[in-house]
Amino acid sequence: MAGRFEELMRGLRDATADRRSLRTELAALLVAHAEAEEQEVYPGLRRFASSSDEEVEHGEEEHAQINQALLAFLELNDVEGETYDEKLEELVEVVNHHTNEEEQTLLNDARTKLSPEERKRLGLAFLKARAAAVDAGSGRVERLRQLVAEVEGSLR
Repeated sequence: MAGRFEELMRGLRDATADRRSLRTELAALLVAHAEAEEQEVYPGLRRFASSSDEEVEHGEEEHAQINQALLAFLELNDVEGETYDEKLEELVEVVNHHTNEEEQTLLNDARTKLSPEERKRLGLAFLKARAAAVDAGSGRVERLRQLVAEVEGSLR
């Protein structure tokens, strides 16, 4: 995803690009990625790699932060101007933070503690779940609102 994510970020910063279309694709990929990780990867890491509940919960919390920033970005009517640039950079910041942390903790656990076969099985399960989430419209604004509301409701 990193390569496509970087391409989307470049496009979203390009004033001549079809930003609305790129924004839709980004939303679908980000939400589907998080849902697939939480459905397939995180449980496997808890079981087989001895990743702590705290590490997994932190990843889930960061997914919630990404969803909040993504929703704020998607709810913008204007895809130009200072507010657009600010919301895009806020989103990029939370995504980059999550990606960097995950690479250093959970994914390193997977690399060092899981067999190649188990990593492959988790990877294939992740890809299947991510594709299903994209197909189900995971990046729709309504879906993001629901996800954000669920997190906010659980914090009360």
